[in-house]
Amino acid sequence: MNNPVLVELTRGGMVESVHRGSVAVVDASGKSLLSLGETEKPVFARSAMKLIQALPLVESGAADAYGFANKELSLACASHSSEAGHTQLAQKMLRAARLDEPDLECGAHWPLFGDRTRLELAQSGALPTALHNNCSGKHTGFLCCAKHSGMKTSGYTRADHALQRDIVGTIENVVSEKLLPDQCGVDGCSAPTFAASLKGFAHGYARLATGVNLQLTRASAAKRLMTACMAEPWYMAGTDRFCTRVMEIGQGRIFAKVGAEGVYIAAIPELGLGIALKADDGAERAAEMMLAGVLQKLLGEDVALGEKISSLTHRDLRNWNGILTGQMRATVL
Repeated sequence: MNNPVLVELTRGGMVESVHRGSVAVVDASGKSLLSLGETEKPVFARSAMKLIQALPLVESGAADAYGFANKELSLACASHSSEAGHTQLAQKMLRAARLDEPDLECGAHWPLFGDRTRLELAQSGALPTALHNNCSGKHTGFLCCAKHSGMKTSGYTRADHALQRDIVGTIENVVSEKLLPDQCGVDGCSAPTFAASLKGFAHGYARLATGVNLQLTRASAAKRLMTACMAEPWYMAGTDRFCTRVMEIGQGRIFAKVGAEGVYIAAIPELGLGIALKADDGAERAAEMMLAGVLQKLLGEDVALGEKISSLTHRDLRNWNGILTGQMRATVL
């Protein structure tokens, strides 16, 4: 099946390139409101499912035990930009559980987002640590949950660790799908990652946004985490990041989370809707534009919010001299 073209890039008035993809918009009852392309095929949601992976942190009581508020919970769901505020808060969270950076099993890398952040770290003469890993917030949440729950903290990224087995059950409960062995892999941060259908992820995030058909403890934890991310989007992403911009525009009305390889998952709590999408070629720029188009389609009638979202559905392309060369635009409107 050829998925539809959802993003176009123009040059000289002609379409020069396209991005194909698939989109699922589902309500909390499981009803599909929009289905484009292959939405029942298993997809690795990667970092877009971090809120689900953070549910045990709240449900276990660890978040309360260590005094975590909105900023900490947002960071636990983050693919952050490795800015100082991110790394410092991750370390503070670890120390609340009497843990530290060497306990992290995510590996170290240079900041992935933002030239300035990379330059500042290089100019300081320091090398990146595991705290600079964009997933260090998620891993900090894993460790704190394990420590509070009396689990071993070493080996917490192994698929057979008690925490990861608990997370598998959590994902299956949220997306209402069984995770088969061939739908499990290893993420870039060394933690297990799982594939489910876009329709399943969209349905799951609609349930997380509304609490519909979720056990009370899970519904409460989901609301707390989603509220935290929308209240403190910078900690879930960073400066000039698309996730940050969307949630700042939404002002508590839109949750959005990027995943690697062209995935985005979002929720609109007031409408009870979940959104899951993937760009076939894995391009993040395409996934951003696709999400903007879907949000415009769903919220465009709200004049004030729709106008702000509309500004995200197209992007001017300029060369190194600042000359306008074309435009990238969403076609799912």
